Amino acid sequence: MKKVFSLIAVAMVATMVSCGPSAEEKAKIEERLKFMEDSTKAAIEAAMNAATNAAAETVDSTAAATETAAATTTVAETKH
Repeated sequence: MKKVFSLIAVAMVATMVSCGPSAEEKAKIEERLKFMEDSTKAAIEAAMNAATNAAAETVDSTAAATETAAATTTVAETKH
C-alpha cells in the first residue's frame, strides 16, 4: 500500500512540475511587470515634481517675505 501511495505522490509531483506557465501566462506576467514598472516610475516622478514645486514655493515665499521686510524697514528709516 505504501508503494501505491508513493507512486501516486510521485506522479502528482511530476505532473505539477511539468505544468509550468504557458506562453500566454508568461506574456501576461511580463505585461503586468511592465505596467507596475511604468506606474512606479510615474509615481516617483510625480513625487519628485511635487517636492521640487514645494521647495520652489518655499523659496519664493521666503524671498517675498524678505522683500516686504526690507521695504518696511526702508519706509520706517525714511520716517525718522
